[in-house]
Amino acid sequence: MSKLYAIGELLIDFTPTEQNASLAAVEQFTKNAGGAPANVAAVCAKLGQQSALLTQVGQDAFGDFLVDTLRQAGIDTSYISQTDQGETSLAFVSLTNDADRDFLFYRRHAADLLYNKEQLPPNILTGNDILHFCSVNLVESPMKHAHIALIEQAHQAGSLVSFDPNVRLPLWNDEKACRQTILEFLPKAHLVKLSEEELLFLTAIEDEESAVQSLFQGKVQVLIITRGAEGASLYTTKHHMKVPADKVHAIDTTGAGDAFIGAVLTILLSKQITAINLLDFCKQQAIPLLTFANHYAGASTEKHGAIASYLTKHELSLKHDIIF
Repeated sequence: MSKLYAIGELLIDFTPTEQNASLAAVEQFTKNAGGAPANVAAVCAKLGQQSALLTQVGQDAFGDFLVDTLRQAGIDTSYISQTDQGETSLAFVSLTNDADRDFLFYRRHAADLLYNKEQLPPNILTGNDILHFCSVNLVESPMKHAHIALIEQAHQAGSLVSFDPNVRLPLWNDEKACRQTILEFLPKAHLVKLSEEELLFLTAIEDEESAVQSLFQGKVQVLIITRGAEGASLYTTKHHMKVPADKVHAIDTTGAGDAFIGAVLTILLSKQITAINLLDFCKQQAIPLLTFANHYAGASTEKHGAIASYLTKHELSLKHDIIF
């Protein structure tokens, strides 16, 4: 059976119990498991596919909580290390009335950034698997070089590689370093998902079509652009398909982008789509693929948190008539 392997940060999201308050004004927070790669792995697991996360957390109570939470979500946690050389990363989030977010990160001695390529399990990827990664852990660190090694392993195995930059500028020394690093890694992926804002940040091109086409480099076959409440588009070098989003009562958009790409990757896993047939599949099935991902991401915004808000396959079938 095909499997999703995600690599990157696993952290605690402290989300506020009140909305429309600055981080300085929030008085109470709720502890949730977070980190974009972990969120994506959770979506795949909750929707009935196999997934695993490769990362490292602290040998501390927060690390224990995260590993337990992921295990309960159905994720393979056997590739998660714990260390006493660093601490589990923390992120504090505030919410506005429109469910948008502001972040404050505590990760100066982050255990995940200490994960090195020597800790990678050898030859775990096959041509039927998907490797997914983001940009938060691409800052200069041992973890960045673990990404490079695992991506190379994926290429050698023929695995499909997915990249969602999920830009968090406060974690970088400067915008230029963030942009250059993402543009360095982007051509290594077959499938890339970006928000409208990230597309403009990376390309500085106002026209979306021109901006997207400028990113078809290296191995990139498919680019997906998400627009929140306005839906999403799928691009190939010759095709463009757009689908509107559901109308939902959003109370927390934390992890919604991860829910979207997780839903996309779930379908690719379930249909046994590989790097070889990805382009043909997306040309033929772009509309139902985007529609399903929009449904799933929209439903996730109606609850607080990320992993806790993701619906299982059974819950989704009860909530929506449309299932891919």
